[in-house]
Amino acid sequence: MSNQQEENQNINSKDFLIGSLIGGIVGGSLALIFAPKSGKELRGDINQGAHYVRDRANDWKDIAYEKGNEWRDYAKEQSGQIGQTVSEKSQDLTSKLRETKETIQEKINKTEDPEKAAEEVAQAIDEAARAVDQDEDNVTNV
Repeated sequence: MSNQQEENQNINSKDFLIGSLIGGIVGGSLALIFAPKSGKELRGDINQGAHYVRDRANDWKDIAYEKGNEWRDYAKEQSGQIGQTVSEKSQDLTSKLRETKETIQEKINKTEDPEKAAEEVAQAIDEAARAVDQDEDNVTNV
């Protein structure tokens, strides 16, 4: 049995040496293939990457500037339209209030009965209030 053990040890030693030799060759080859670049090549690659990043940042800056201008123009346009609508509604409301005031004044002047005059004034005020509420709803829906 000691003969057999010696043969197994020799085979194991031989296999180990062959495996180590093949592993060394493969490892050395891979080390040469994937070895880091020289300093000059690495600096060139880094410089090229930096230029690429700078160019992309400039592209994004230009896009952001264009979008900002578009949004500014849109906001100005919408602001102008809303201002015009509010101004028109305000003028309409002012004219309705003047008409209501004149109507109330006429009813007071025509009526000699104070109770009837007060009732007509209250009705005119209610009509004016409804008109104002309606105009407010129209303005908020714009």
